[in-house]
Amino acid sequence: MFEVISEKFQNIFRNLRKPGKLTDDNIKAALREVQLVLLEADVNYKVVKEFIGNINEKAVGQQVLRSIQPGQQVIKVVHEGLINLLGKSACTINMDAQPAVIMIVGLQGGGKTTTVAKLAKYFAKQNYQCLLAAADVYRPAAVKQLEVLGSQLNTPVFSGGNDPVEIAADAVKLASGDNKDIVIIDTAGRLHIDQTLMKELVYMKKATGAHEVLLVADAMTGQDAVKIAKEYQDILGIDGVILTKMDGDARGGAAISICAVTGKPVKFIGNGEKLNNLELFYPDRMASRILGMGDILSLIDKAEFKDKAEQEKELEKKIRKETLTLEDFLDQLKQMRKLGSMQEILQMLPAQGQFKNLKVDEGTIKKQEAIISSMTKEERRSIEIINGQRRKRIARGSGTSIQDVNLLIKNFIASRRMLKGLMKQGGFPGKRGLVPL
Repeated sequence: MFEVISEKFQNIFRNLRKPGKLTDDNIKAALREVQLVLLEADVNYKVVKEFIGNINEKAVGQQVLRSIQPGQQVIKVVHEGLINLLGKSACTINMDAQPAVIMIVGLQGGGKTTTVAKLAKYFAKQNYQCLLAAADVYRPAAVKQLEVLGSQLNTPVFSGGNDPVEIAADAVKLASGDNKDIVIIDTAGRLHIDQTLMKELVYMKKATGAHEVLLVADAMTGQDAVKIAKEYQDILGIDGVILTKMDGDARGGAAISICAVTGKPVKFIGNGEKLNNLELFYPDRMASRILGMGDILSLIDKAEFKDKAEQEKELEKKIRKETLTLEDFLDQLKQMRKLGSMQEILQMLPAQGQFKNLKVDEGTIKKQEAIISSMTKEERRSIEIINGQRRKRIARGSGTSIQDVNLLIKNFIASRRMLKGLMKQGGFPGKRGLVPL
């Protein structure tokens, strides 16, 4: 989402670093460019005006102009200003009560029902017991959709009746009796101008004693998402926002504006269709990503590193003895896939603009995984036993050609030797993970 805006920021900062000494005029010219970049990214005009005003006060001063690296100081000021704009720090869900009641609201088509399931999966990872309430009685198949998603997560779904307020209230009573930790209520999509349906949400909030009202806003709608969030805040009172479709090609203005306009934090972002594509929103990490500084911490979180030290020691031992197997390589491929596509990984690296023209062939990675998966355990551990007949079977089982199988084996043997050579020179490539052959 932030590729274009990030590239423009990097160009501005590159120019700031060039002169050895900055003047008031240099800084003001750079801030004018920052203002244009934000406006082009569809950030709310009033938000941009206030942001530039605050930055200008800090950047145009003796402390910056007299510093050893004035260009870096300006970048630091912009970075800090952007963090403040996005909400200063991450905000979690209020879990003071049991059960904690979360109402999910928003427009139809914004991804509320899927977001309810994503939240349930997010909390399940933290060992919370959830109950989902299907209170969207207006959209055909909405209840069925939630029930299907709930079954995928092994999470119970409460439904029944035609009154959304009663359904939600009964779900809370049931959860309380069953000692559930969280109730997540899926409500019907509605326009903020529909007074009848908005009143229904007000009644539901009162009847359930909801501790959190989270608005699901589609990041692709730009300024409309900000306007909708403001209206929901004024009528219903929301506690936070979940931005969906952050993996799309929108300009990113909603993500930057919504917190400042509503006064409420963005709590989660959805960046894909899968149920695990939901992340806690970290303003500092998002600011770094927008400015092209990367988001290594989120990449580490996604990797879910456990017992990595032991794994690396074992991998190092195998590389030294040249006993690395295709089974080890398959494990590395699967770990990479957990992080997302290679393009997603590159976007989280610092100076992501360097990779904008780099085209990663995801098909090759999938093909390699298919070939190795079609091998037996013995073949993965001892590639020397893979003769002509076995290669034919592996190619047929993976839907590839014998040439593809031959190329994989040939490249793997060469890579294994290369890794051993690097180890002798004192390097340990295993800490960076193995790369596709």
